[in-house]
Amino acid sequence: MENGKKTLREIYGQPQVWRECLKTLDTLDLGVLVGDKAPQTCEWLFVGCGTSYYLAQAAAASLMSLLGVRARAVPASEILLFPRLVIPKDSAIFPVLISRSGHTSEVLQVAEFFNRYDVAFLAVTCDGRELQTMTPRTLKLPVEEESTVMTSSFTSMLMGLQYLSAYFAKQKEFIEGLKSLPEAVEKLLPIYAPQVEAFAQQTFEDVAFLAQGALYPIASETALKVMESSSSYAQFFHALEFRHGPKSIVAEKVLVGGLISESGYAQESAVLLEMKGLGGTTLAIANEISPAVRESADLAIELGLAAPELARLVAYLVWGQLLGSHLGLSKGLNPDEPRNLSRVVTIAGQG
Repeated sequence: MENGKKTLREIYGQPQVWRECLKTLDTLDLGVLVGDKAPQTCEWLFVGCGTSYYLAQAAAASLMSLLGVRARAVPASEILLFPRLVIPKDSAIFPVLISRSGHTSEVLQVAEFFNRYDVAFLAVTCDGRELQTMTPRTLKLPVEEESTVMTSSFTSMLMGLQYLSAYFAKQKEFIEGLKSLPEAVEKLLPIYAPQVEAFAQQTFEDVAFLAQGALYPIASETALKVMESSSSYAQFFHALEFRHGPKSIVAEKVLVGGLISESGYAQESAVLLEMKGLGGTTLAIANEISPAVRESADLAIELGLAAPELARLVAYLVWGQLLGSHLGLSKGLNPDEPRNLSRVVTIAGQG
């Protein structure tokens, strides 16, 4: 098989996968997934590993923004190793355990932990497997993904959790915004995908992605996609924090990518302009791009989406997924078989 064919096919196929997931969500009784855990009565604790941890962060930010309730994200390993730092005594929590495969070892151990203490939790998965057998509350999305790295599974599960949050917030406009994304991104792919591929023919000595707010976990996942698919070292920072020391890495062969929000556009875009002034190569992704950023950036991707700002998160990620794959291909690597990685991570409980 041609290198990267499987991964690229799944990246390009995301809009259709989103349509199928949204159809499924429309048919579900989402209230049953929560049951007696009314969103306003407890803290929501989103749990994942790797990509699913960044997904958890984005889901927590979405829930807090839409519902105004307490929510946070933690890696599954923190609950296993330092439970009292994560879950204070007598705290009321509703955990949401996220695993594409439903077979991730740390997530399954966390599920066992919660079952041991009779803590009800929601499972969010694509494959199901063991995880869906450990709780009657399971949101299983119709995503069939062969690639090692998570692409459509990340965006679809995030979209599903955003849909769930909007459902409880009675934000029909937000759900309609999610439903507008498949067609909108399909139209953007033929425009910007060839530009991303051409951009990726360069060699970068270091890569950093910057964002704020709910886009910060998207920048984190973008960096991870570049690392996984191209065996390149990539970092992620809050945009304004990058000016406080990390900008010392900026040079001609350093890529600084900005996932620029609408709410913080002036401040975040100023950071990207500064990094270009320091000699870096810059990539700008924003819903609307100002002339100054467009003229300065080495690659500018303007989304132009009508959906609410928070509903656009998955549309920002597609370009990082493509960039990672094409950077890998330009180095002679196969993104379908990333170095040292497997599709499911399982770790022995004792060591």
